[in-house]
Amino acid sequence: MKILCANWQAADEAELEREHYPDIEFILARSTNEKAATLDPTICGSVDAVINYSPTHIVAAAPTAFPRARIAVRSGVGFDNIDTAGWGARKIPACNVPDYGTTEVADHAIGLMLALTRGTSAYGTELSGNGPEGWHFSKAPLVRRHKGATFGIVGLGRIGLATARRAAAFDMKVVFHDPHLLSGVDLSTGYERVNSLAELMARADVVSVHTPLSEETRKVLGAAAFAAAKPGLVLINTARGPIVDLDALEAAMRKDRVAGAGLDVLPNEPGDLDHPLLAAWRRREPWIANRLIVTPHAAFYSPASMRDLRLKSIEVVHAYLAEGRLNNCVNAEYLK
Repeated sequence: MKILCANWQAADEAELEREHYPDIEFILARSTNEKAATLDPTICGSVDAVINYSPTHIVAAAPTAFPRARIAVRSGVGFDNIDTAGWGARKIPACNVPDYGTTEVADHAIGLMLALTRGTSAYGTELSGNGPEGWHFSKAPLVRRHKGATFGIVGLGRIGLATARRAAAFDMKVVFHDPHLLSGVDLSTGYERVNSLAELMARADVVSVHTPLSEETRKVLGAAAFAAAKPGLVLINTARGPIVDLDALEAAMRKDRVAGAGLDVLPNEPGDLDHPLLAAWRRREPWIANRLIVTPHAAFYSPASMRDLRLKSIEVVHAYLAEGRLNNCVNAEYLK
């Protein structure tokens, strides 16, 4: 069994994978922040499976370049950068790894909320930058009480549900919007379903984004959503950058419609640091000071989650090729 590990990200040479799957031949193709890994056509023609390890780059060859491949996997939860239709046209399953890093992302989402709404980020910044002048509780502009506040979730999947449980532990009222969940989820979870994104925005004090990226969700957090928002909203995005329209977010923050935002993901990574919103944040312009936190697409990360991800990625391939057992297929509509 031969697996192409496209856009390989780890610094090592897949020692973990080779230890657990000694009978598999792993071919590593490394990428950079700027571009996807270049692939040798000869190698493409010889592999039984393709795994894409990059959260941002696609595989630098079309599915047709892999005549022997029988499965493709995105090593991660999001599958917007795997050609589900292209693989499906060849009746080849494309899969993801949805069951790793769930607790890490949920913790990170709550951590971003707390950093903004309890001032833990602002206080440190003010003290390190201004010394004794920064020693005052008023330096954090977004501090508020969590008990009784409303926590809104866009997308109540594994991570959304884990985040909801954490918010509820802070005595927050949890509401969610997810048109793809069957009726009754609100009854089974105890969280309140709302029927539109506009209603969620109007009611929530904090909105946390946990929906996959698709054409339906691209820029769904845009001008219309922010116009409907409850004044003083805090937005958290640990899902996918393009779900939030940065231009609309900047406008909403300048108008104080959105009080603050914690962004672990950006529409383009890491190039969006030059976007006007982020440029203002980097310059610490007064209007945005202590209202925005940006982290480098790191919500998923811990040493334990990376181990899980790496082994589960291979497990999906091995289960299908060795046992005929298909897990986590995301293009089933093309395989019928």
